[in-house]
Amino acid sequence: MKALILSAVLAVCLYSCKEKTQTPPPPAFGGSHLIDTAIITADQQAKLTPEKILDNLKQGNKEYTEDQLVVRNTSERIRQASTGQYPGTVVLACMDSRVPVEDIFHAGIGDMFVTRVAGNVVNEDILGSMEYGCKVSGAKVIVVLGHEHCGAITSAIKDVKLGNITELLSKITPAIKDLDNTYKGDKKYTNADYVEKVCEENVRLSIKNIRDKSPILKDMETQHQLLIVGAVYDMQTGAVTFLQ
Repeated sequence: MKALILSAVLAVCLYSCKEKTQTPPPPAFGGSHLIDTAIITADQQAKLTPEKILDNLKQGNKEYTEDQLVVRNTSERIRQASTGQYPGTVVLACMDSRVPVEDIFHAGIGDMFVTRVAGNVVNEDILGSMEYGCKVSGAKVIVVLGHEHCGAITSAIKDVKLGNITELLSKITPAIKDLDNTYKGDKKYTNADYVEKVCEENVRLSIKNIRDKSPILKDMETQHQLLIVGAVYDMQTGAVTFLQ
């Protein structure tokens, strides 16, 4: 009897040890498990066209919405990027915590410059950052990224007055006024369609301000060295819709 008990205990121990030492299978993310450690090099950046970069952004967002997630070796990418960075894109996004910019486009360390401010508005600091990213560091696409359910947009519609927020929201007000004669529905923050239209108009306003207030970026666009595009992020689906 003791021999049988000893044999059973030994079998359990051997099975447990085997289970602990086995390498677990990789997790499945939407049917794929991808490993990506490479960052954009100077040579790769130089060869990319603005149109190709934009196509890559659209493809990355498509994969994001389909849960084709990319697992990256972040530590390795940090080491690779430590001596230089060559992003292809500058993204102007809202500061909203629900808008994970790099993830939305399947991007990682070294892939894009991201500047964030409530309402994705434009000021001289934002413009200077964009000029650095494009003229100095070689990025070839600027994306102004708005999003649905934006608190800055609804606050601007409400005409909120509070500290420095008042000045920030004043940069969105022209987008609201631009819709005064064209939008026929209820112009209230409770009207989701109206808020969406103001969001889109605000993206277009920011693009206009970039072109009007940065001769450097406007000239790069004129010379076909740069694309400046607008887009809106859908929080329900994760999809980015690029505006015409």
